[in-house]
Amino acid sequence: MKIYKSIIFLFLGMLVFTACEDALTVEPRDNRVTEAELFQDPATYRGIIAKAYAGLAVGGQSGGDGDADISGIDGGFSNYLRLYWNMQELTTDEAIIAWNDGTIKDLHGHVWTDGNEFINAMFSRVNYQIAVCNEFLALSTDAKLNEYNIPADIRADVVKYRAEARFLRAYSYYHGMDLFGKLPFRDVNYDPAVLPEVKNRAELFEFIELELLDIEDDMVDARMNEYGRADKAALWMLLSKIYLNAEVYTGTERNTDAITQLNKVISAGYSIPTVPYAYSFQADNNRNGAESEFIWTINYDGLNTQTFGGTTYLTHAPVGGNMDPTEFGINGGWGGIRTTPEFVELFPGEENSADTRETFFTDDQTKEIDDVGQFKDGFAIQKFKNINVDGTAGVDQVGDFVDIDFPVFRLSDAYLMYAEAVLRGGSGGDLNTAETYINSIRERAYGNTSGNVNAGQIDLDFILDERGRELHWESHRRQDLVRFGQFTTSKVWAWKGNVRNGTTTAAYRNVLPIPAQELNQNPNLQPQNTGY
Repeated sequence: MKIYKSIIFLFLGMLVFTACEDALTVEPRDNRVTEAELFQDPATYRGIIAKAYAGLAVGGQSGGDGDADISGIDGGFSNYLRLYWNMQELTTDEAIIAWNDGTIKDLHGHVWTDGNEFINAMFSRVNYQIAVCNEFLALSTDAKLNEYNIPADIRADVVKYRAEARFLRAYSYYHGMDLFGKLPFRDVNYDPAVLPEVKNRAELFEFIELELLDIEDDMVDARMNEYGRADKAALWMLLSKIYLNAEVYTGTERNTDAITQLNKVISAGYSIPTVPYAYSFQADNNRNGAESEFIWTINYDGLNTQTFGGTTYLTHAPVGGNMDPTEFGINGGWGGIRTTPEFVELFPGEENSADTRETFFTDDQTKEIDDVGQFKDGFAIQKFKNINVDGTAGVDQVGDFVDIDFPVFRLSDAYLMYAEAVLRGGSGGDLNTAETYINSIRERAYGNTSGNVNAGQIDLDFILDERGRELHWESHRRQDLVRFGQFTTSKVWAWKGNVRNGTTTAAYRNVLPIPAQELNQNPNLQPQNTGY
């Protein structure tokens, strides 16, 4: 844990929290309050679980990712969502970046090594989040609650918070399992003098599955929790994710189990919005009607969650060239991210498509990419806008930080996963129902039934393309391409393999490398495959 900074930084007015190599100690700054008195305050438990959620949204302990949670990389670059998005999008046909920051271009080029600082930061971020959740769980055991004489009403809230902490921990283990294949594993009660054991993909899968099933009854019912906090539907979606990808993770398909969980989600009362697709990625997406399909979000506010990661990154970084930043509710573009010609071709008619999910900016932009470092090479995407429905910008009048909440899970994803699981042979669903679900998505996209499809047109190729059209830039693409066998040795897109027209890459790149620095620190970790 040497590379991680202090885990909890919430109550400095009352306490000094000191993180060291082998302990996290909590000491009174003076005689104003004792540890027991502090933890008798319900706000204490709420504040610590809030840090577990905030770790997904911001990169540090102060505004603009200051006092970064992990060292060795800028706080904005180390933002969890920004890193995860880079891993899942920049490595695919959906996104390419012009910048020369460190080894960032190696992600799209599929030439990353075990010394890539962004991959290293992602590995650290996952483990940091797990540590935060473990710390909350250690501070809220029955023994601790008894020690502090916590009354029954507070205990009832703590039970819910503990379930959410375990969910968030499972969520980060899921990311580690998906990206790296194996992770160091520490539960709450560990000996800090002993190097952590390592769990492989199958072992992580088993842990995540059993953990989620164990906490299901303690999670708040679907759509009954505070907006932005996880509930049973978020848990069902996470189970659905691991089941749909189970053949990748364990070698055994679990499509029937995926359908079982997806049916729970679909029956929970969410609905495809009647408002335009664009509303889902605007500043007021928590209240403009788009939220009707949001199952779980990472929340942002231009004044209270100021970060250069998250949706601030996804709004500023794709703006450049002839694009007008004021149309995006920001004070300037960063001229970095755009897309490949292969992704453009997913839309019929391309830049003149009737599909409103197509948001390409083409003015003085070329479809082909001759020079990765030139923003105008490649169509830009105008998906995230810090603009309210009434045309006003977000609350940060300076224009640095945005209000757009990031949809981690939404109903459209559940519908497409259902259709895929049915096509892959899962029981408990049918293709006619899948047709209805898919057409509800496409009717929103087209504004009418002109884009509707019939069951005979729905196959796995269609599903992969439709997931790209509906869910692009929402951190799904790499995982989807791996599951469909098209991430490395099959599908080709511009600059994959670091060549202009693209080329296939080695299958070992289906997982990211364990960072060399981690291998050096923990001999229990071994490179997860040959090639790295």
